[in-house]
Amino acid sequence: MVKKAAVEKSAPAGNPPTILSDKTNTPETFTDGLPLPKLLVFDLDYTLWPFWVDTHVSPPLKAKDGNSKAVDRLGESFTFYAEVPKILQDARAKSLLVAAASRTQAPDLARDMLKLLYLAPANKKALDYFDYLQIFPGSKTTHFQRIQKQSGLDYREMLFFDDEARNRNVETLGVVMCLVRDGVTRAEVDRGVRDWRRTNGREMKET
Repeated sequence: MVKKAAVEKSAPAGNPPTILSDKTNTPETFTDGLPLPKLLVFDLDYTLWPFWVDTHVSPPLKAKDGNSKAVDRLGESFTFYAEVPKILQDARAKSLLVAAASRTQAPDLARDMLKLLYLAPANKKALDYFDYLQIFPGSKTTHFQRIQKQSGLDYREMLFFDDEARNRNVETLGVVMCLVRDGVTRAEVDRGVRDWRRTNGREMKET
């Protein structure tokens, strides 16, 4: 699948950055009183951010616009999809665990990106919102086996967001995967959570 170019245009001089201070509402499923997965797992490329970190980004990176963006050696700017920062902060507010599972060929660069990008309004590193990081080339089933070992959680308590259909192989473990087409949004989170509930027979309130 061909992905679109990953260049984030700079905001006009004097204008505050808007990408990491998105005002989108909290996902409906986070507040409807029904069960939630204990762990949300996200791919990185074309899931949390609109680029392949091992293809489109030329290190080293430096922060830009108050850490709302990262700029590479060629002067290109990179950041998250617009709704991602709010989703990560809402997950933390709900005491949900968060993990990254990426098969990128540039794991160190991906980690550097997560360290440089800050989430508004909390002004904290994106990296701080992740409880588990599994970033290395290979099958996503291996990523999840490592996450399971680290967390001790049943695979059925995990919900995975990824843009590549081939990674549905994790469902053989019991993980529910939500296939996203153009980055994680509030609507995609709600769709994924509802699918997780339906798959696990947890569509009713639990005491």
